[in-house]
Amino acid sequence: METNIADVTEPERASEPEESFAELFTKESVLPGRLEPGQKVKTRVISIVGDSVYVDLGGKSEGAIDLAELMADDGTSTVKPGEEIEAFFVSVQHGVRKLTTKIRGYSTLTLAEIRDAHAADLPVTGKVKSEVKGGFDISVGGVRCFCPFSQIDLKGSRDSGSFVGQTFPFKVLEYEEDGQNIILSRRALLEEQRDAEIEKLKATLVVGTELAGTVRSVQSYGAFVDLGGIDGLIPISEMAWGRTEKPEDLLSPGQEVQVKIIGIDWARERLTLSLKALQANPWESVAERYHVNDQVRGAIVRLTQFGAFVNLEPGIDGLIHISALGGGRRIRHPKDVVEVGQWVEAYVTAVDPANKRISLSLQPRVPKEAVVLPEAGDVLEGAVDRVMSFGIFIKLNSGLTGLLPNPEIGTPKGTNHSRMFPEGTKMQVLVKAVDTEKGKISLSRIGLEEKVAQEEFKQYQDSVKSQERASGSLGSLGDLLKAKLNL
Repeated sequence: METNIADVTEPERASEPEESFAELFTKESVLPGRLEPGQKVKTRVISIVGDSVYVDLGGKSEGAIDLAELMADDGTSTVKPGEEIEAFFVSVQHGVRKLTTKIRGYSTLTLAEIRDAHAADLPVTGKVKSEVKGGFDISVGGVRCFCPFSQIDLKGSRDSGSFVGQTFPFKVLEYEEDGQNIILSRRALLEEQRDAEIEKLKATLVVGTELAGTVRSVQSYGAFVDLGGIDGLIPISEMAWGRTEKPEDLLSPGQEVQVKIIGIDWARERLTLSLKALQANPWESVAERYHVNDQVRGAIVRLTQFGAFVNLEPGIDGLIHISALGGGRRIRHPKDVVEVGQWVEAYVTAVDPANKRISLSLQPRVPKEAVVLPEAGDVLEGAVDRVMSFGIFIKLNSGLTGLLPNPEIGTPKGTNHSRMFPEGTKMQVLVKAVDTEKGKISLSRIGLEEKVAQEEFKQYQDSVKSQERASGSLGSLGDLLKAKLNL
């Protein structure tokens, strides 16, 4: 005996396991047997009679599809008896099993058909007539329905200009009061479509995949990219090999980008993307551009307890260790000597591409046996290299650098040495002391002034003695002694 869906009691239906619309959408029917609203079936056209196309549902069971759904533009039928088609079961109406082929937009013209679409979880096609309080007035085959703002799209838009006059498929969320209260949702269908696309993406996306996307939004920490149904995040650190301060300087909403997946966490629905992974890695050729003893110039971009990082080019930073910042003087932190943004000249002491490290020094790396240090008492010339709180570093003409401590500068206490001696100021200094083991040179301006004064006094004495010898005079004291001896 054939089981009619209309004969199934409510308790029987309640006891059955519930299936999602997506499952019913893809499930093939096993004929003959009971059909569920929304179930997809493959069937064969038996005949075309009047306004209906009759199809075989197995055994002696038949179903009917409105001929209007299978008509071409010229009014002829697009199917013929014996042809196989796919359709979706809607409901039993007057003892006839009704099916539809228009799953993407089930056109309904009566309240009963809207009710059936709601029961079968099938979409209906509606036209947005106008904006009303709380949402939009939708016309479905002449039946007035309502779609809240929150259900018009995935974002819950209130921009009526984008929707009024447009026709969309909707899902019937509620059918109450005999059709006096019909609530539709376009968002539900968009979410189902998005979820289906995400499932397809999950099956194909792996770490290392390169694909195109559209920037959806830009934040202070990165940018979200729409990959066609699922979003991925480009962290600020993955936007470029160089330092990125403001993501909006590189990306903007709506911009098309090519990205590479570097991380996947489906449990949290997170995809981590990278732009710089598709760009040339500057570290791969760093050994070709930087060599030991090369002189480089760059801006200090970061200070740590152990040193100062100098940006040499986009994506390439070098480190000046704290031990090489004080000119032989122990300092507690690099900020005591340098500051972020300051430009410095340095020398490459080591290049390690594998570990992405370049070591720098403010002094050239010269073998000890090749270094000729000055001696204490030498008078040398040089130029101001850096002014610190404790003194001035002088770059001597020989290429070496010495420290002129504040007490040896010879200026009044509180003098602004940075203003008085700007970088590059030429200066003559006296070598006060030399540490041959550590290569430290201590300089003095006071010592130079004293030495100059002593030399000038000695020159004066020598000049006086020379004049006395030339005149035969012994001087005033000598003349008195000579006069006494002649008495």
